[in-house]
Amino acid sequence: MPLRAKLLSQQQQPQLRTMASSSVAHFPPAPTDEPEDVLFQSLYGLRTIELNRPKKLNALNGSMIRKIGPRLLEWSKSDMANVVVMKGAGPRAFCAGGDVEQLAKWNKTSMNGTRRSATYFGQEYKLDHLIATYNKPYIAFMDGITMGGGVGLSIHAPFRIATERTMFAMPETTIGFFPDVGASFFLPRMEGFVGTYLALTSARLQGPNVFYAGVATHYLHSTSLNALESRLAELKFRDHDDLKTRLGVVNATIEEFVTGLPYDQPIALAGEVRKAIDRCFRHDSVGEIVKALERERERENPVTKGWAEETLETLHKRSPTSVHVTLKQMRIGAQWDIAETFRREHSIATKFMDYPDFNEGVSAVLIEKTHEPKWEPASLEEFAKEDRTELVDSFFLEGEGSKKLELLNGETYSEYPFANYGVPTEKEVEEKIAEGKAESRGEVVEYFVRARRQKQGVKELVSEILSRKTRDGEEGLVWVYEE
Repeated sequence: MPLRAKLLSQQQQPQLRTMASSSVAHFPPAPTDEPEDVLFQSLYGLRTIELNRPKKLNALNGSMIRKIGPRLLEWSKSDMANVVVMKGAGPRAFCAGGDVEQLAKWNKTSMNGTRRSATYFGQEYKLDHLIATYNKPYIAFMDGITMGGGVGLSIHAPFRIATERTMFAMPETTIGFFPDVGASFFLPRMEGFVGTYLALTSARLQGPNVFYAGVATHYLHSTSLNALESRLAELKFRDHDDLKTRLGVVNATIEEFVTGLPYDQPIALAGEVRKAIDRCFRHDSVGEIVKALERERERENPVTKGWAEETLETLHKRSPTSVHVTLKQMRIGAQWDIAETFRREHSIATKFMDYPDFNEGVSAVLIEKTHEPKWEPASLEEFAKEDRTELVDSFFLEGEGSKKLELLNGETYSEYPFANYGVPTEKEVEEKIAEGKAESRGEVVEYFVRARRQKQGVKELVSEILSRKTRDGEEGLVWVYEE
């Protein structure tokens, strides 16, 4: 071996040993790990992770997490790895969620079942936090069903691509759980009270509406994804390029492949329905939200009347405990940074493993499929009657001396650092109106279309925001804060 190569090899050994020991400590392999549930591929500078359980809709299990984590750590230190793509096998799903069926079976049949479940969540949240703070361009192809654990693998990435097959939801209140995988961070930061609505009801967003809602940063047709992958593999960066520069190059590359938004699928959470969401889900108690929905049901507007009726029916089917815990999560999670989010969610998830609604909900919805879970308490009315405030608070208590989840790095932030790759937010539009320089809605729309470099969807979305949130004043547009 040449002397220079030998010296380099010796210099790298301590780093590789540290990396390997860190991976083993946080993601120790288990005898039950499956051999090909995740596939890894390298093509020039592109590194691809493919979730490979198509028959299970690529549900995320511990075996997959224990493979993905170490590989991401390895690539984070490699000068050869430029871009990472996360995708799912098959046309139906990116990832339909965590493998909660296995967790419920552990909880009910194993002496240390709840402890094993808590370990699973710990490893999952470490992986999600690593993705949220990753030092390389990371792109999630949200092609197909993207729920629960699949959201954790995608929502914190700087680039999230929706397709015509994407179906997004956080369905946890349906199974007696709470929206996790960092939902405490991203849902309260969504527009208005849309995040609270999605969290409590498990409502779904499909196709372009995943993009319009800001869940995805880009919308492409699924047939374009393979060509995009090939193009990403060809990207080359200079050694001195920082992460922001590299992300800018990747963003421009993705934009080359956009093919337009479907003309027959308008913005769903818009107009009167969106106003009703903010009116009803702004309240800080479940009882007040229910009353607001009942008032909405009595309005003369046929659009919001039907929406309110359906939403009330939905809420009464969800786990009452989950609904109450989730609402409190939405209110206090907005104050957590990204690192604290995962530590706190791990504590909450661990408590849910000892609460009967999770096992009951998973069994009724996913295992036995009766879809008639017996919640404890049984209904929202019973929950209110018994005043279970202490029960809700107990999910958020951190006991003295309790061990907090140890994350893979010390990185954190209070707002997503690269949020500008998606569509403009209401806050951005409000700030533009506050400048007082725009005399017409057309001028505001034109400004954001230019600022986002002709990005598709910007014109439609900003126009919707302006029609709902502004009125004409004597000196220009005025922002409307409340009805």
